[in-house]
Amino acid sequence: MSMEDQADKQKRPRALLGLAGFLGLCLIVSALGGAITATSVGDWYQTLAKPSFNPPDWVFGPVWTVLYIMMAVAGWRIWRRHGFGGVPIAMSLFGAQLALNLAWSFLFFGLRSPSLALIDIFLLLIAILGTMGAFRPCDRIAFWLLVPYALWVTYATVLNAAIVYLN
Repeated sequence: MSMEDQADKQKRPRALLGLAGFLGLCLIVSALGGAITATSVGDWYQTLAKPSFNPPDWVFGPVWTVLYIMMAVAGWRIWRRHGFGGVPIAMSLFGAQLALNLAWSFLFFGLRSPSLALIDIFLLLIAILGTMGAFRPCDRIAFWLLVPYALWVTYATVLNAAIVYLN
């Protein structure tokens, strides 16, 4: 076995641990957001006027689960290549978009304030696009893993704006 193969073999457990960490972080954010959402989705949310393009409630869970997993893999790919300190802006933007994502659930469902949530989701979309821009030169796959997230949040922004308008 060459020295290079041995080095790669030694890095594997760290890389897998890193992946588990990113998955854990993103799925914890998802679970916290889901717990906050559960406080209002069955009652208050049902009373809101929603646009015709509002998807059925059951769509959100599976879509968000897939998106959080893709976010985790994207963040992990950047970390694996550069570490946290190698691309501090990219990793800071990644953390910021996760925090804004969680804040949206708190604002919309926890505080029951679609208007405050709309401000947050605009900031979230900017943070996602910034993260994508920072990830692209580092790892194109990480960039592409965030594209569905950006598209979904764009749709969610329009949906949030429509709910504010209708209510």
